[in-house]
Amino acid sequence: MESVNNSNSSIPSFILMGFFGVNVVTDLCFSFPLCLLYLFSFLGNGLILFIIKSDKRLHTPMFLLISMLAVTDLGESLATLPTVLGRLWFDFRNINFYICLTQLFFVHTFALTGSTILMAMAFDRYVAICNPLRYASILHAMLSKIGPVALARGVCFTIPFPIFLNRLHYCDNKKLYHAFCFHPDVMKLACSDPRVTSTYGVFIVISFFLDLLCILFSYLMILRAVLAIATREESIKTFSTCVSHICVVLIFYSPLIGLAGVHRSANDASPFLPVLMGLAYACIPPGLNPLIYSVKTKQIWTAIRRHLCLDTRRTSNGIHDDVLERSS
Repeated sequence: MESVNNSNSSIPSFILMGFFGVNVVTDLCFSFPLCLLYLFSFLGNGLILFIIKSDKRLHTPMFLLISMLAVTDLGESLATLPTVLGRLWFDFRNINFYICLTQLFFVHTFALTGSTILMAMAFDRYVAICNPLRYASILHAMLSKIGPVALARGVCFTIPFPIFLNRLHYCDNKKLYHAFCFHPDVMKLACSDPRVTSTYGVFIVISFFLDLLCILFSYLMILRAVLAIATREESIKTFSTCVSHICVVLIFYSPLIGLAGVHRSANDASPFLPVLMGLAYACIPPGLNPLIYSVKTKQIWTAIRRHLCLDTRRTSNGIHDDVLERSS
């Protein structure tokens, strides 16, 4: 099979298949849920950022970490939205090779950044429950460093991807499974030896697993501390502060690990599972995270009601809201 070198600009574009490429009706089946998830991502994360910024009572480490995650979710949505909706609404399939590498860079950067922030949030819950007396001193000292470190890790770990992919030769087959550019998807189109970039991809997958193991270890320590609490009611109340974070961790890592797995083992003749996992990876975490934090976190829900004037029981001096927040 004839191969060409992208460094000489002989590959002008790839073809984004996405949505299984069967027919218009099949593609339109995804239109409403995907558009709804993107809408939830932009409106929900934007609302959370506004609420946390405007309410000084939420200027605590936990909520500032939630705001960092919201920024990451917005970045992930912005990275995938142009090609996903372009493919869905206007059937735009071609994407320039270098634009593809740029999108790939941002998609993986925000994923790694989000994973680092989730790990920091697990540490936040561990310190709050297992070492509450030192919570303020530990977290306030670390908070200003978490965001830059998470972003720097995402950027540094992702930069090799486009560099390695740009050095490969590509075959006549330019069809990508997804409606956005993803490293394993692009790598499979190479005719030259992709062992270097493939090995580096395994290293990135391992780094995600290590993040997940750190989160699991934090919750094992939390569970041990919670089980040592005298009464069952206090144990449940203490552990309930972790429910929203656990839900976010599950919807973040499940499609991510599943997508990495199917790209390592899936048959090229059956793209259904990779495409489905890709859509879940790109759209579900950014779309559902703000809903989870808005509904499951009482302080955020109370603040939203206050700003939207939905809490008709609120007194003029805000005493009722303060009581609600302290009780949560």
